[in-house]
Amino acid sequence: MSSFRSTLVRVAPGALAGVLAAFAALAAAELAAGLARPAAGPVTVVGGAVVDLTPAAVKDFAIRTFGEDDKEALRIGILSLLAFSAAVLGVLSLRHLCAGAAGALLFGTVGAAAALSRPDSAGPGDALPSLVGAAAGAAALAFLIARTASAPRDGSAGSGRGGRNRRGFLTAAAATAGAAASAGALGRVLAGRQGQGATASRNALVLPRPASPAPAVPAGAQLRVPGISPFATPTRDFYRVDTALVVPMIDAGTWRLRIHGEGVARPRTLTLGELLARPLVERDITLTCVSNEVGGPYTGTARWLGVPLADLLREAGVRPPSQGGRSDQLVARSADGMTLGSPVEELMDGRDAMLAVGMNGEPLPFAHGFPVRMLVPGLYGYVSACKWITDMELTSFGAYDPYWVRRGWARRAPVKTQSRIDTPKPFARPAAGPVTVAGVAWAQRRGITRVEVRIDDGPWRDADLAAPAGPDTWRQWTYRWDASPGGHTLTVRATDGTGRVQTEERTRTVPDGASGMHSVFVTVPQTTGPSARQAGRSTTPTTGQPNTTPC
Repeated sequence: MSSFRSTLVRVAPGALAGVLAAFAALAAAELAAGLARPAAGPVTVVGGAVVDLTPAAVKDFAIRTFGEDDKEALRIGILSLLAFSAAVLGVLSLRHLCAGAAGALLFGTVGAAAALSRPDSAGPGDALPSLVGAAAGAAALAFLIARTASAPRDGSAGSGRGGRNRRGFLTAAAATAGAAASAGALGRVLAGRQGQGATASRNALVLPRPASPAPAVPAGAQLRVPGISPFATPTRDFYRVDTALVVPMIDAGTWRLRIHGEGVARPRTLTLGELLARPLVERDITLTCVSNEVGGPYTGTARWLGVPLADLLREAGVRPPSQGGRSDQLVARSADGMTLGSPVEELMDGRDAMLAVGMNGEPLPFAHGFPVRMLVPGLYGYVSACKWITDMELTSFGAYDPYWVRRGWARRAPVKTQSRIDTPKPFARPAAGPVTVAGVAWAQRRGITRVEVRIDDGPWRDADLAAPAGPDTWRQWTYRWDASPGGHTLTVRATDGTGRVQTEERTRTVPDGASGMHSVFVTVPQTTGPSARQAGRSTTPTTGQPNTTPC
């Protein structure tokens, strides 16, 4: 034990020196990124590279496990690995300072390479933050190691390098930490200023009235059932699933959209003003992420305002394949380099595919694609819902594989018929007697015509449906269950507008969306008489708000 304690005392200053040097490196890199381009910061570019290299199954696991916090989990993982590596380099530097400094420079080189490899790279300048950080980290490491009070590099006994005491090291460590904190704070301020123009442009944007307003939502489309997902999902609760570690902040005044490619007779570049001058349509549309597990939260309905995509394509001379068109895929590119591939035939078949500029009566939030995003009813988001869109290229499925297809997901991805139980929640303890089972079902472009509920292994029973609001939105449903004491499994299934019943076959999200029936297990407590039954009802916990993911 004494030997271990002695070793720990000897190496602790080196480990602390390494961690502080890493902190200084990140702070210097953040300052450099704030002066140049915030998106080129080393954590952002390395995180993006990690996301790109991660297999689809691992991404799917991260979304299932961490949900909307998957990006934060990645940041924490990167920083934890960096801190551990820095501590090791610091200990190594007690004996071999050159090796420790070389390790710091190697990390910087990795960051620079990641920056230059990003699809949204602005050029060689993106490598600068990582290189500046590496130089600052190596210098900080040398400065701190020179003041450590642990064993000298040659391993000989002594009271510290050159007789410097522990107080001198702690003073140097505090100075390093203070300087790094100041640099990092300044870098964040500079990065924030670069986004002020984008924020101002969004605040100043006044959305035009739609030439084609959304039809009124039928009064019976929203059921008054505690715990059921609302027909219209509030913007703050609308799910967000994407690969952007830093949300792009795009100034509406500088935004441009390029339309080009095979079969485009009249290529053009549009400004936001030109887009807003066109006739706009307003529609209630349910979007669904392909990463949504059976019963999952990654689906929601919003009122979208935008420009019909088919009209833009026709004006550019594009024809769908069924009319002799040369291209069957539209590749949409976002400001952060993401690529999504959509089938041209579906974009031009009469559905409300659009370039959206508004969401629930306001300009798009930055997290949902401001200033312009694409959406196509009936297709999963990864093949249709490009946020921060800046480029649309007409090509073919055979000629180009977009981001997710290269990672094992399907080229075509129509939304599958799904249903979900919102209330009661899993493992709830409702009182015996009448219990309202309720939820939502969706099958965009086909609509929902029937929902059935099964209790345990009993027969399927019809649920009551809310009024339909159109084939592109989800539909609420309820079922009155006379609950008896004991454990029970509640299962739901839906039938779409084509008469096809939701499949019971369970599949994962990869490669084209999950399938299967959602079920929840609940326990109904035993009752011993009217008074106990009444007491049980009075103490039954009420269900909370819908399990949606904040944006």
